[in-house]
Amino acid sequence: MAALRALNRHLLQAPRMLARHAPAASFASAQFKVCINGGAGGIGQPLTMLMAMNESVKEVSVQDVTMAAVPPAGVAADLGHLEFPSKVVGYATDPSKPAVDQLEECLTGCHLVLVPAGVPRKPGMTRDDLFNVNAGIAKGVVEACAKFCPDAVIGLIVNPVNSIVPAMAQLYKNKGLDPLKIVGVTSLDIVRANKFVAEITGKSPTEIEVPVIGGHAGVTIMPVFSQDPTSATISADKIPALDKRTQDGGTEVVEAKAGKGSATLSMAYSGARFGSKVLKGLAGTPTDECAYVASTVTELPYFSSKVTFGTKGVETIHGIGTLNSYEQGRLKEAMDQLSKEIDKGLEYAKANC
Repeated sequence: MAALRALNRHLLQAPRMLARHAPAASFASAQFKVCINGGAGGIGQPLTMLMAMNESVKEVSVQDVTMAAVPPAGVAADLGHLEFPSKVVGYATDPSKPAVDQLEECLTGCHLVLVPAGVPRKPGMTRDDLFNVNAGIAKGVVEACAKFCPDAVIGLIVNPVNSIVPAMAQLYKNKGLDPLKIVGVTSLDIVRANKFVAEITGKSPTEIEVPVIGGHAGVTIMPVFSQDPTSATISADKIPALDKRTQDGGTEVVEAKAGKGSATLSMAYSGARFGSKVLKGLAGTPTDECAYVASTVTELPYFSSKVTFGTKGVETIHGIGTLNSYEQGRLKEAMDQLSKEIDKGLEYAKANC
């Protein structure tokens, strides 16, 4: 039993598995409240479990709609039995009523809100097809956060991230709040790039950290293989295919699941990786992760690049660094597409926020 307990803690706290952060803290260090909106869903349940197992977390709110296949109270009861310090509480909300009228207890005191809520992609469906429905869901959550936990970091997983983040950040601006509290979670692209490089090179993915810049859909996903020592050893003729596989990782999963789901488990892992890095920063240890935020590192107003998380959330937004000739061409392609998707989000904000 002692060995199993040690393994559990290693899996969720060791730097190699989630966020390459410091060794597990003691139970006495649990200090953060985290909310998972959509916490009873395909991404939400494993993401909630991983965050409940983070020893810096004292409380987890599991929020989902009243008609969820699994009641959030049931998810909370299940996870509440884990041998970790976190208290887990479920909250069911009626989607026919404003979220802001139902989430006060759920969100008050939150330091981090992760939002995998929304409609998942199905075969043949683009992220744009999801936009109108998912933007409305995100808007309800973000408006409630603005009222009950305005200082929390809000990690948006709901797709299409490229458009929803600008829309929600503009909502925060309109309310006089910090738009950098709105962060698009792009960690899954990094996780995939690391794993795919490991498969090619025979190295451990824990020794690889490929920066992924741009956005979080199709050609806007731009892994910068030249900036990682291991991936930089891969021959140039293999890079385009590796790049394309990283871009299409989500489609690969959707097709393999044959209409019965999308990337839920890998997204939950990646969301927990992101969340662990944010919490480490909030605890006072600056920690880096690529993320999609309001940015001035390019001429676009939103862009994913390396971000340092600190005690207030986003502390520093880093530039894109040196690119080789292939990557310079890809950057232009990514930015051309990303510009259109940003505009879509800002148009939504203008009409609805």
